[in-house]
Amino acid sequence: MKRDTQPSPRRWLAAHAAGQRGWLLLAALAGIAAGALTVAQMALLAWIVSRLLVDGAPLASLTPAFLLLVAVLVARALCQWGQELSGQLASLRIRHAVRAELLDHLAAMGPVRAGARHSAGLANQLVEQVEALDGYFARFLPQLRLCVAIPLLILVVVVSLDWLAALFLLLAAPLIPLFMALVGMGAERLNRDQFVAVSRLSGHFLDRVRGIATLQLFGRTREAATEVHAAADEYRRLSMRTLRVAFLSSAVLEFFASVAIAVVAIYVGFGLLGYIEFGPAEELTLFSGLLVLLLAPEFFQPLRTLAQHYHDRAAALGAADGMLALLGEPVRPTHATTSPPPAPERCVALAAVTLTHPGRGQVLGPLDVVVERGDTLVVSGPSGAGKSALLQLLAGFVAPASGQRLAAPDLKIAWMDQRPLLIHGSLAENLRLAAPQASDAELERALTHAGLAELVAALPQGIHTPLGERGSGLSGGQAQRLALARVFLSDAELVLLDEPTASLDEATEARVIESLRRLGEEGRTLVIATHHPALMAMASRRLALHEGREQALETGG
Repeated sequence: MKRDTQPSPRRWLAAHAAGQRGWLLLAALAGIAAGALTVAQMALLAWIVSRLLVDGAPLASLTPAFLLLVAVLVARALCQWGQELSGQLASLRIRHAVRAELLDHLAAMGPVRAGARHSAGLANQLVEQVEALDGYFARFLPQLRLCVAIPLLILVVVVSLDWLAALFLLLAAPLIPLFMALVGMGAERLNRDQFVAVSRLSGHFLDRVRGIATLQLFGRTREAATEVHAAADEYRRLSMRTLRVAFLSSAVLEFFASVAIAVVAIYVGFGLLGYIEFGPAEELTLFSGLLVLLLAPEFFQPLRTLAQHYHDRAAALGAADGMLALLGEPVRPTHATTSPPPAPERCVALAAVTLTHPGRGQVLGPLDVVVERGDTLVVSGPSGAGKSALLQLLAGFVAPASGQRLAAPDLKIAWMDQRPLLIHGSLAENLRLAAPQASDAELERALTHAGLAELVAALPQGIHTPLGERGSGLSGGQAQRLALARVFLSDAELVLLDEPTASLDEATEARVIESLRRLGEEGRTLVIATHHPALMAMASRRLALHEGREQALETGG
């Protein structure tokens, strides 16, 4: 199911920011308080200097002013800490919500659609792209409010001291946002390209690592290393282009801010010396002139800080664009999981279902399939007949294009294909994917049922023996039986097996078949897609498929 309307990256980011409006507002208020304390600090400094140089006051008489200055500095530091803390809390909660949204959408897509995307690209989106939102929410959004409130506050103070100096500041201020907008247009596109490049690089590198044995076998490791180096160099060039834009933009903004401050300094200096008689220059005192000079850099500081964080905005928009592309992927229709349950004696049923794939048209159906509780249904047919697609429909991994899947909402399903997923970890950790709370005794019992007791007994660390990625350290048959042990460990009522004995030798195949018989004896419902005679002999019912349609339905022992 595709979304009818996909929000723009800006609207999507704004919607997430609205969920943490309280923390973001608190960050802005703390920043405004820090700005007000900065004005107070500069006023105290100017007053102390004026008292010392103009009035000739003794240093001891200014002790209360120095103590007040220290108090202001401490309060300002606390406000800045509060601003940073509030921004980080808002960012942390938003990133947690975004990551949950992505994971929920992947779950809604189902294993088939989600599995079509490269795991390295998904990992990059769930980690790198989500983390790229941090600076936007923690620093840029609060600073957006500060760059309006604090300059206005300082402008009011400067106007009360010298309206001409305030006019100089006011004329220079719009130049910074103007250049920020111009720079941001290019930076957003560069960041989007950079995220695409790093996702491609992740997938490229992971594919080469996974295929290292094949590459070595055919003597292609040097060419593979060259390809990875070329992809990494492309990412380096994109990163340097992004950084170059960021640094050059900062230099331009610093230049304009420095020029504006210099103009104010020249005006104040010549005004105090009596060279300028226009406007309020004659009324300038050491206190007012010094305070204007001290506040001039602070007037531009929020805008300069916003310019520094503008790169965070570009990075967030680039990341949001990639994540919205994932969130725009179609998901399984909700009616696929809310269909009415079948009759009590039935485990799952398909009524007049068809299945279509993009670019291939209809690949299965129309079919009527009923799986009774305790059945051992064997689905046979040539390659491409639709056996795997039928299992995916029974499991609910994909939704039918038409027809209905009837299953109890609490139906527990175990899935095993010819390439079982084994993680980098111990035997126990791989087994506990199915039952996280299982004891060591329960793990060993499941391994015994799967015919792996002898292997585990021969291992020096037993069930705590580590495995490499994809079960490195086990043979193909041992990996299949370890996956079967997970099925034994689970409490699934329906067990779906896709070619469970593919690529196994005769002895291992016999052990796997015996383990499957034991599963059936436990009262589990088995649906096995295979064309192997020994597995067909296990069937209580058989379903033959040809070009996605039912060819024959046999009943047997």
